[in-house]
Amino acid sequence: MRIFDPHIHMTSRTTDDYRAMHEAGVRCVVEPSFWLGQPRTAVESFLDYFDGLLGWEPFRAAQFGIAHHCAIALNPKEANDPRCAGVLDALPRYLAKDSVVAVGEIGFDSMTVAEEKAFAHQLSLAAELSLPALVHTPHRDKAAGTAASLALIAESGIDPGLVVLDHLNEVTVSPAADSGCWMGFSLYPDTKMDPTRMVRILREYDTERILVNSAADWGNSDPLLTRTTGEAMLAAGFTDDEVDQVLWRNPVAFYRQSGRLRPAPAAGAQDGPALHEGNSVRRGSN
Repeated sequence: MRIFDPHIHMTSRTTDDYRAMHEAGVRCVVEPSFWLGQPRTAVESFLDYFDGLLGWEPFRAAQFGIAHHCAIALNPKEANDPRCAGVLDALPRYLAKDSVVAVGEIGFDSMTVAEEKAFAHQLSLAAELSLPALVHTPHRDKAAGTAASLALIAESGIDPGLVVLDHLNEVTVSPAADSGCWMGFSLYPDTKMDPTRMVRILREYDTERILVNSAADWGNSDPLLTRTTGEAMLAAGFTDDEVDQVLWRNPVAFYRQSGRLRPAPAAGAQDGPALHEGNSVRRGSN
């Protein structure tokens, strides 16, 4: 089973996690920018973080045979802090980097005016640069937050095929499916989705345009829940090909729209076969 985790926060994880992920079949990840738990109080803090996503984390992943990419953005939660507004001005030079395959996470957290302004600005950047956008749907009042997100996406003019709406559930999957956007589901031990619920959604909505991720971070999360979901799909009667579509080919198809995806580990990485998907890859230095 080959696995591409399209949303995972490896900055929060240990090298033991990388080792276990490789053993479970994970060969490629995308790490979106997110809130670290402690508020950042200066633009420079974000820039140091972005530099880590572009340099140190890909190196660390490669030691375990995993290709690492990232998405760069001012996340919704910190968009409310006026001290962080300058991050938006710094984004274009980071979004030009070769290992950046999306703008994200962007979206709503508490549905504030400041969040909407940052969300709209970053959607415009994604459209201008022809980059995919990873949209965080809020954890509170999810139905209203998803509706507001879809309205802003439509207003922005970005191709919905370049957008994934993440953290979806049974309440929000239908409007997301109707919008033409990709549908993202985060699997967590206690919150969000779990493998059994995910299988039910896959039975109803099929396997097209669906991304399954662990969104593992510093909270109670599990970077192997992608593998667990694949096993649950097989137990429920899905074929190996359908599992491969959800856990590998779908995220490859979504992120290769950036023109920058390399779904195989870098040359010289530790054990593990190089898994090439045949899609074009634009290489270059960070």
